[in-house]
Amino acid sequence: MGEIKYIDIEVRDETAPLEAVILGTARELDDPFMHFVDPATWPTDKAPPEDRIPDPKSRYHVMHGTYPMEVNLRTENDYFSRVLAKYNVEVYKPITLTATNQIFTRDIGFVIDDVFIKSNMATAARQAEFFAIRDIVSQIAQEVWFPPQTVRVEGGDVFPAGDKVYVGQAGEGYRGLRCDRTNDKAIEYLQEKFPDKEIVPIYLKKSDKDPYINCLHLDCAFQPIGNNDHCIIFKEGFCDPEQADMLIEAYGGEKAAIHIQAKDMYHMNSNIFSINPQVVVSGADDTEFGELNARLEDFGFVVERVPYSETAKMEGLLRCSTLPLRRGY
Repeated sequence: MGEIKYIDIEVRDETAPLEAVILGTARELDDPFMHFVDPATWPTDKAPPEDRIPDPKSRYHVMHGTYPMEVNLRTENDYFSRVLAKYNVEVYKPITLTATNQIFTRDIGFVIDDVFIKSNMATAARQAEFFAIRDIVSQIAQEVWFPPQTVRVEGGDVFPAGDKVYVGQAGEGYRGLRCDRTNDKAIEYLQEKFPDKEIVPIYLKKSDKDPYINCLHLDCAFQPIGNNDHCIIFKEGFCDPEQADMLIEAYGGEKAAIHIQAKDMYHMNSNIFSINPQVVVSGADDTEFGELNARLEDFGFVVERVPYSETAKMEGLLRCSTLPLRRGY
Protein backbone atom coordinates (compact mmCIF):
# COMPACT_ATOMS: atom_id res chain seq x y z
CA MET A 1 0.00 0.00 0.00
CA GLY A 2 1.17 3.51 -0.76
CA GLU A 3 2.08 5.94 1.96
CA ILE A 4 -0.75 8.24 3.04
CA LYS A 5 -0.22 11.80 1.88
CA TYR A 6 -1.31 14.13 4.65
CA ILE A 7 -2.64 17.61 3.97
CA ASP A 8 -1.25 20.47 6.02
CA ILE A 9 -3.77 23.24 6.65
CA GLU A 10 -3.40 26.87 7.69
CA VAL A 11 -5.71 29.81 7.02
CA ARG A 12 -5.27 33.00 9.03
CA ASP A 13 -6.87 35.48 6.68
CA GLU A 14 -8.62 35.81 3.31
CA THR A 15 -5.81 36.96 1.03
CA ALA A 16 -2.46 35.27 1.73
CA PRO A 17 -1.09 33.18 -1.17
CA LEU A 18 -3.40 30.24 -1.76
CA GLU A 19 -1.68 26.86 -1.79
CA ALA A 20 -4.47 24.28 -1.40
CA VAL A 21 -8.23 24.47 -1.82
CA ILE A 22 -11.32 22.29 -2.21
CA LEU A 23 -13.16 23.49 -5.29
CA GLY A 24 -16.83 22.61 -5.70
CA THR A 25 -18.04 20.42 -8.53
CA ALA A 26 -20.87 21.05 -10.99
CA ARG A 27 -21.52 17.43 -11.95
CA GLU A 28 -24.64 15.31 -11.44
CA LEU A 29 -26.66 18.25 -10.14
CA ASP A 30 -29.94 16.96 -11.54
CA ASP A 31 -32.77 19.31 -12.49
CA PRO A 32 -34.00 21.80 -9.89
CA PHE A 33 -36.02 19.66 -7.49
CA MET A 34 -37.43 22.61 -5.61
CA HIS A 35 -41.11 23.47 -5.52
CA PHE A 36 -41.76 27.19 -5.19
CA VAL A 37 -44.67 29.23 -3.91
CA ASP A 38 -45.04 32.67 -5.49
CA PRO A 39 -43.79 35.17 -2.86
CA ALA A 40 -46.72 37.46 -3.69
CA THR A 41 -48.98 34.94 -1.94
CA TRP A 42 -46.89 34.49 1.23
CA PRO A 43 -48.65 35.53 4.46
CA THR A 44 -45.32 36.68 5.98
CA ASP A 45 -41.80 37.47 4.77
CA LYS A 46 -40.65 33.99 5.75
CA ALA A 47 -40.73 31.33 3.04
CA PRO A 48 -43.58 28.89 3.77
CA PRO A 49 -42.67 25.22 4.39
CA GLU A 50 -44.20 24.08 1.10
CA ASP A 51 -41.74 26.34 -0.76
CA ARG A 52 -38.57 24.27 -1.01
CA ILE A 53 -36.17 26.79 -2.53
CA PRO A 54 -33.33 27.84 -0.21
CA ASP A 55 -32.79 31.44 -1.34
CA PRO A 56 -34.67 34.22 -3.19
CA LYS A 57 -32.32 34.46 -6.17
CA SER A 58 -32.64 30.77 -7.04
CA ARG A 59 -36.40 31.12 -6.64
CA TYR A 60 -36.49 34.04 -9.07
CA HIS A 61 -34.70 32.03 -11.75
CA VAL A 62 -36.78 28.90 -11.20
CA MET A 63 -39.95 30.99 -11.50
CA HIS A 64 -38.76 32.70 -14.69
CA GLY A 65 -37.33 29.62 -16.41
CA THR A 66 -33.76 30.92 -16.28
CA TYR A 67 -32.33 28.57 -13.64
CA PRO A 68 -28.89 27.46 -14.91
CA MET A 69 -28.32 24.30 -16.91
CA GLU A 70 -25.68 21.87 -15.69
CA VAL A 71 -23.68 22.00 -18.92
CA ASN A 72 -23.13 25.74 -18.43
CA LEU A 73 -22.30 25.35 -14.76
CA ARG A 74 -19.69 22.71 -15.64
CA THR A 75 -18.08 25.06 -18.15
CA GLU A 76 -17.82 27.83 -15.55
CA ASN A 77 -16.52 25.48 -12.87
CA ASP A 78 -13.86 24.06 -15.21
CA TYR A 79 -12.76 27.56 -16.19
CA PHE A 80 -12.27 28.49 -12.54
CA SER A 81 -10.28 25.29 -11.99
CA ARG A 82 -7.92 26.20 -14.84
CA VAL A 83 -7.30 29.65 -13.37
CA LEU A 84 -6.36 28.10 -10.03
CA ALA A 85 -4.01 25.68 -11.82
CA LYS A 86 -2.36 28.64 -13.55
CA TYR A 87 -1.20 29.82 -10.13
CA ASN A 88 -0.04 26.34 -9.03
CA VAL A 89 -2.79 25.94 -6.46
CA GLU A 90 -3.33 22.35 -5.32
CA VAL A 91 -7.00 21.70 -6.09
CA TYR A 92 -9.00 18.98 -4.37
CA LYS A 93 -12.44 18.00 -5.67
CA PRO A 94 -15.35 16.37 -3.82
CA ILE A 95 -16.52 12.98 -4.92
CA THR A 96 -19.72 13.26 -6.95
CA LEU A 97 -23.01 12.69 -5.19
CA THR A 98 -25.90 11.96 -7.54
CA ALA A 99 -28.62 14.62 -7.81
CA THR A 100 -26.83 16.96 -5.40
CA ASN A 101 -25.69 20.54 -5.93
CA GLN A 102 -22.06 20.51 -4.76
CA ILE A 103 -20.80 23.78 -6.22
CA PHE A 104 -20.69 25.81 -3.02
CA THR A 105 -18.10 23.99 -0.89
CA ARG A 106 -17.48 27.09 1.24
CA ASP A 107 -20.46 26.22 3.40
CA ILE A 108 -19.40 22.65 4.18
CA GLY A 109 -16.54 23.62 6.46
CA PHE A 110 -13.80 26.16 7.09
CA VAL A 111 -10.27 26.47 8.41
CA ILE A 112 -9.23 28.86 11.17
CA ASP A 113 -5.48 28.86 11.79
CA ASP A 114 -4.59 25.14 11.70
CA VAL A 115 -7.99 23.70 12.61
CA PHE A 116 -10.64 22.38 10.21
CA ILE A 117 -14.19 22.92 11.48
CA LYS A 118 -17.11 21.04 9.94
CA SER A 119 -20.13 23.27 9.35
CA ASN A 120 -23.64 22.46 10.48
CA MET A 121 -25.66 23.89 7.62
CA ALA A 122 -29.11 25.38 8.07
CA THR A 123 -30.46 23.59 5.00
CA ALA A 124 -30.91 19.98 6.10
CA ALA A 125 -30.68 18.63 2.57
CA ARG A 126 -27.13 19.98 2.28
CA GLN A 127 -25.74 18.10 5.28
CA ALA A 128 -24.85 15.14 3.06
CA GLU A 129 -22.37 17.28 1.14
CA PHE A 130 -19.78 16.74 3.87
CA PHE A 131 -19.55 13.06 2.94
CA ALA A 132 -18.27 14.08 -0.49
CA ILE A 133 -15.20 15.69 1.11
CA ARG A 134 -14.80 13.26 4.01
CA ASP A 135 -11.87 11.46 2.37
CA ILE A 136 -10.09 14.79 1.87
CA VAL A 137 -10.74 15.81 5.47
CA SER A 138 -9.47 12.45 6.71
CA GLN A 139 -6.06 13.30 5.23
CA ILE A 140 -5.72 16.54 7.20
CA ALA A 141 -2.65 16.38 9.41
CA GLN A 142 -3.98 18.80 12.03
CA GLU A 143 -7.12 18.90 14.14
CA VAL A 144 -10.64 18.45 12.78
CA TRP A 145 -13.53 19.65 14.93
CA PHE A 146 -17.19 18.62 14.76
CA PRO A 147 -19.37 21.20 16.56
CA PRO A 148 -22.54 19.99 18.26
CA GLN A 149 -25.69 20.19 16.16
CA THR A 150 -26.96 23.14 18.18
CA VAL A 151 -24.13 25.16 16.63
CA ARG A 152 -25.41 26.24 13.22
CA VAL A 153 -22.72 27.82 11.08
CA GLU A 154 -21.86 28.08 7.39
CA GLY A 155 -18.45 28.95 5.97
CA GLY A 156 -19.76 31.87 3.92
CA ASP A 157 -20.25 33.73 7.20
CA VAL A 158 -16.76 33.08 8.64
CA PHE A 159 -13.81 35.40 7.99
CA PRO A 160 -10.54 34.66 9.84
CA ALA A 161 -8.61 37.88 10.36
CA GLY A 162 -5.53 37.30 12.49
CA ASP A 163 -6.51 37.82 16.13
CA LYS A 164 -10.16 38.28 15.13
CA VAL A 165 -12.79 36.21 13.37
CA TYR A 166 -15.71 38.08 11.79
CA VAL A 167 -18.90 36.03 11.67
CA GLY A 168 -22.02 37.04 9.76
CA GLN A 169 -25.44 36.64 11.36
CA ALA A 170 -29.01 37.75 10.79
CA GLY A 171 -29.68 41.00 12.60
CA GLU A 172 -32.69 41.77 14.77
CA GLY A 173 -35.83 41.74 12.68
CA TYR A 174 -34.29 39.30 10.18
CA ARG A 175 -34.02 36.20 12.35
CA GLY A 176 -36.01 33.06 11.81
CA LEU A 177 -36.08 33.41 8.04
CA ARG A 178 -34.95 30.54 5.83
CA CYS A 179 -31.95 32.68 4.89
CA ASP A 180 -30.92 32.95 8.56
CA ARG A 181 -27.91 30.63 8.39
CA THR A 182 -25.50 31.15 11.35
CA ASN A 183 -26.75 31.33 14.94
CA ASP A 184 -25.64 32.69 18.33
CA LYS A 185 -24.40 29.27 19.39
CA ALA A 186 -21.76 29.51 16.66
CA ILE A 187 -20.40 32.72 18.17
CA GLU A 188 -20.28 31.10 21.60
CA TYR A 189 -18.63 27.95 20.25
CA LEU A 190 -15.92 29.80 18.36
CA GLN A 191 -15.18 32.09 21.29
CA GLU A 192 -14.83 29.09 23.60
CA LYS A 193 -12.59 27.24 21.16
CA PHE A 194 -10.44 30.27 20.29
CA PRO A 195 -10.14 32.12 23.62
CA ASP A 196 -7.20 34.22 22.38
CA LYS A 197 -9.23 35.61 19.48
CA GLU A 198 -12.06 38.11 19.38
CA ILE A 199 -15.10 36.59 17.69
CA VAL A 200 -17.00 39.52 16.17
CA PRO A 201 -20.63 38.97 15.08
CA ILE A 202 -21.61 41.11 12.09
CA TYR A 203 -25.34 41.66 11.73
CA LEU A 204 -26.83 41.48 8.23
CA LYS A 205 -30.13 42.16 6.52
CA LYS A 206 -31.92 39.09 5.17
CA SER A 207 -34.92 38.39 2.98
CA ASP A 208 -36.54 35.16 1.84
CA LYS A 209 -38.35 37.19 -0.83
CA ASP A 210 -36.06 39.83 -2.29
CA PRO A 211 -32.59 38.93 -3.68
CA TYR A 212 -31.69 42.64 -3.81
CA ILE A 213 -31.97 42.79 -0.02
CA ASN A 214 -30.86 39.34 1.07
CA CYS A 215 -27.28 39.07 2.30
CA LEU A 216 -27.28 35.30 2.52
CA HIS A 217 -23.82 35.27 4.12
CA LEU A 218 -21.26 37.87 5.15
CA ASP A 219 -19.41 37.31 1.86
CA CYS A 220 -22.48 38.67 0.06
CA ALA A 221 -21.82 42.06 1.64
CA PHE A 222 -18.08 42.20 2.37
CA GLN A 223 -14.74 40.98 1.02
CA PRO A 224 -11.17 41.80 2.16
CA ILE A 225 -8.59 42.07 -0.63
CA GLY A 226 -4.93 43.00 -1.06
CA ASN A 227 -2.67 42.80 1.98
CA ASN A 228 -5.79 43.09 4.13
CA ASP A 229 -5.63 46.79 3.32
CA HIS A 230 -8.58 47.05 0.89
CA CYS A 231 -12.14 45.78 0.90
CA ILE A 232 -15.34 45.52 -1.11
CA ILE A 233 -18.42 46.39 0.91
CA PHE A 234 -22.20 46.66 0.51
CA LYS A 235 -22.90 49.02 3.37
CA GLU A 236 -26.68 48.90 2.96
CA GLY A 237 -26.59 45.18 3.78
CA PHE A 238 -25.46 45.84 7.35
CA CYS A 239 -28.02 46.32 10.11
CA ASP A 240 -25.60 48.62 11.92
CA PRO A 241 -23.73 51.11 9.68
CA GLU A 242 -21.13 51.48 12.43
CA GLN A 243 -20.14 47.84 11.93
CA ALA A 244 -19.62 48.49 8.23
CA ASP A 245 -17.49 51.54 9.12
CA MET A 246 -15.48 49.42 11.56
CA LEU A 247 -14.67 46.90 8.83
CA ILE A 248 -13.73 49.66 6.39
CA GLU A 249 -11.31 51.13 8.93
CA ALA A 250 -9.86 47.69 9.69
CA TYR A 251 -9.11 47.19 5.98
CA GLY A 252 -7.44 50.40 4.89
CA GLY A 253 -10.08 53.07 5.45
CA GLU A 254 -12.35 54.84 2.99
CA LYS A 255 -9.56 55.50 0.51
CA ALA A 256 -9.15 51.74 0.06
CA ALA A 257 -12.83 50.73 0.07
CA ILE A 258 -14.86 49.77 -2.97
CA HIS A 259 -18.51 50.49 -2.21
CA ILE A 260 -21.10 48.48 -4.11
CA GLN A 261 -24.85 48.96 -4.47
CA ALA A 262 -27.84 46.59 -4.29
CA LYS A 263 -27.62 45.67 -7.98
CA ASP A 264 -23.94 44.81 -7.53
CA MET A 265 -24.67 42.73 -4.44
CA TYR A 266 -27.32 40.89 -6.47
CA HIS A 267 -24.62 40.04 -9.03
CA MET A 268 -22.34 38.91 -6.15
CA ASN A 269 -19.67 41.59 -6.62
CA SER A 270 -18.34 41.05 -3.09
CA ASN A 271 -18.05 37.29 -3.60
CA ILE A 272 -14.83 37.43 -5.59
CA PHE A 273 -11.82 35.41 -4.44
CA SER A 274 -8.19 36.21 -3.64
CA ILE A 275 -5.48 33.89 -4.95
CA ASN A 276 -2.86 36.12 -3.33
CA PRO A 277 -2.61 39.77 -2.27
CA GLN A 278 -2.06 40.89 -5.86
CA VAL A 279 -4.39 38.57 -7.79
CA VAL A 280 -8.16 38.33 -7.48
CA VAL A 281 -10.61 36.17 -9.41
CA SER A 282 -13.72 38.07 -10.49
CA GLY A 283 -16.63 37.71 -12.87
CA ALA A 284 -16.09 38.21 -16.59
CA ASP A 285 -19.42 39.77 -17.57
CA ASP A 286 -18.82 43.51 -18.08
CA THR A 287 -22.47 44.32 -17.41
CA GLU A 288 -22.26 42.69 -13.99
CA PHE A 289 -18.60 43.15 -13.03
CA GLY A 290 -17.19 45.79 -15.36
CA GLU A 291 -17.26 48.66 -12.88
CA LEU A 292 -15.86 46.52 -10.07
CA ASN A 293 -13.05 45.13 -12.23
CA ALA A 294 -12.08 48.61 -13.37
CA ARG A 295 -11.87 49.77 -9.76
CA LEU A 296 -9.78 46.75 -8.83
CA GLU A 297 -7.35 47.41 -11.66
CA ASP A 298 -7.18 51.08 -10.69
CA PHE A 299 -5.98 49.89 -7.28
CA GLY A 300 -3.29 47.81 -9.01
CA PHE A 301 -4.80 44.33 -8.72
CA VAL A 302 -4.41 41.67 -11.38
CA VAL A 303 -7.97 40.58 -12.18
CA GLU A 304 -8.50 37.07 -13.49
CA ARG A 305 -11.91 37.17 -15.16
CA VAL A 306 -13.95 33.98 -14.97
CA PRO A 307 -17.35 33.58 -16.65
CA TYR A 308 -19.53 32.73 -13.66
CA SER A 309 -22.87 34.42 -14.28
CA GLU A 310 -24.81 31.16 -14.52
CA THR A 311 -23.49 29.97 -11.18
CA ALA A 312 -24.40 33.35 -9.68
CA LYS A 313 -28.07 32.62 -10.37
CA MET A 314 -27.95 30.28 -7.36
CA GLU A 315 -26.89 33.14 -5.04
CA GLY A 316 -23.23 32.19 -4.83
CA LEU A 317 -20.07 33.01 -6.75
CA LEU A 318 -16.33 32.44 -6.57
CA ARG A 319 -15.69 32.58 -2.83
CA CYS A 320 -18.71 30.34 -2.28
CA SER A 321 -17.18 27.75 -4.61
CA THR A 322 -13.95 27.42 -2.63
CA LEU A 323 -12.94 25.93 0.69
CA PRO A 324 -9.35 27.09 1.29
CA LEU A 325 -7.21 24.59 3.18
CA ARG A 326 -3.84 26.29 3.15
CA ARG A 327 -2.49 29.74 2.47
CA GLY A 328 1.20 30.58 2.65
CA TYR A 329 2.58 32.60 5.59
